[in-house]
Formats: sequence, C-alpha cells, structure tokens
Amino acid sequence: MFVSAPRSLALLACIACLPAVADEQHYNQISLRAEASSEVAHDRMHVTLYSEAQHQDPAQLAAQTTEAMNRALQRARQAKGVVVSQGSRSSYPVYEEKGQQITAWRERAELRLESGDFTALSKLTGDLMQDLKMGGMHFSVSDAIRKQNEDALLKDAVTAFRARAQLATEALGGSNYRIVTLNLGSGGGYQPEMMRSVSMKSMDAMPTPDIEAGTRQISINADGVIEVQTR
Repeated sequence: MFVSAPRSLALLACIACLPAVADEQHYNQISLRAEASSEVAHDRMHVTLYSEAQHQDPAQLAAQTTEAMNRALQRARQAKGVVVSQGSRSSYPVYEEKGQQITAWRERAELRLESGDFTALSKLTGDLMQDLKMGGMHFSVSDAIRKQNEDALLKDAVTAFRARAQLATEALGGSNYRIVTLNLGSGGGYQPEMMRSVSMKSMDAMPTPDIEAGTRQISINADGVIEVQTR
C-alpha cells in the first residue's frame, strides 16, 4: 500500500490540473441570421376562363355548359406550349324574390391555361373569350427557374452568415468563432403568386393585350448559432 501511494497522488494531481486548463477559454453562443436575395422575372402565365349560364331545366343547362367547355377545350388543345386543365364546376338554384321556390338553375365551369409563351397564351385567351369570360390572370416563377436561383443564392447566404459571424466576434472582443448549427432555407417559404385582377371589359376591347409579367423576390436565409471564443 505504501508503494502505490505516490502513483495515486500523481494521478489526482493531473486530474486537478484539467479544470484549470479548461477555464482558460470561454465560449459565448450567439444566434445569427443572414439573407441573400434576387429579383427573378416571372416566366409562367396563368389564365382562368369560365362559362356561366342560367336555365330553368338543369339537364339542359348542364348539356349547354358541357358543349361550351368541350369547344373551348378542343380549341385550347391545338395551341402549342399551353397546358390545359379543367377547373371547378358547380351549379346552384336561383330562387324567386321570397326565396321559397326555385325559378332556375345557374352553372359555372372553369378552364385553366398555363404557358411560358405569353404571346401565344394571350392570343388564345382572346380567341376563347368569344365564348368564355375572364376569371383571372396571374404570373409565377417555374420550379426549375426558382431552384436554379436558390442554388446560386445558397453560397451567397453562407458567405453573408460568415461575415456577420465575424462582425459579432469582433464586437464581443473574441479571438475566434465556430459554427454550432446552420440551417439554410427559402425566406419564409415560397411566396404566393402575384395575382393580377383583369377587367372583362378591357379584355373584350383588347383580346391580345401587351403583357407585363413583373418579377418576384427569391431569397435564401441562413439561420444558425455560433460560439465566440473569448479569453
């Protein structure tokens, strides 16, 4: 027992030294956020047209609506580069003034068009408005263009985050920093498409108007936590 005592004392002495070494460096954690963004031109045009009619006989009304939509579909499908789809379709009763008896039925059916060729879609819209009415028009950024721009912004967002981390380190009088966590994502989610209300009268007077699609801001956020080393 007397022989092993010096070894035990030496081991305890070494363990006692460790906290003293660790206490020489201190770390402060800071949450940071940086953003990189760019304006991207809308490259997709969306148009909603609809047929709406009223008739006393719901069966005849349904047949009339179906014929109108079929004609529009056949014409729209002939246009190159235009994505054609049917939207909602609904019918509802029309009551007399006292609201007790049904006097007629009203039905509405939608046709949705999408294209990257604004000129072609504008012309097609004007042609179809001879039988249909304008429900709305808006523009968007395609998934491919959005992803391409987000990938380009990702590196800029990381660079901006590092620059902000360096500024925070210097402001605290730190000697260095390290990144604890870093999350990259689009700013607040993908922004809703910019809606454009269109007057039916103006479209009737000008079936193929000049199109100004506008732009949308695409951004990448860099959110993270750093540890600033101070002495």
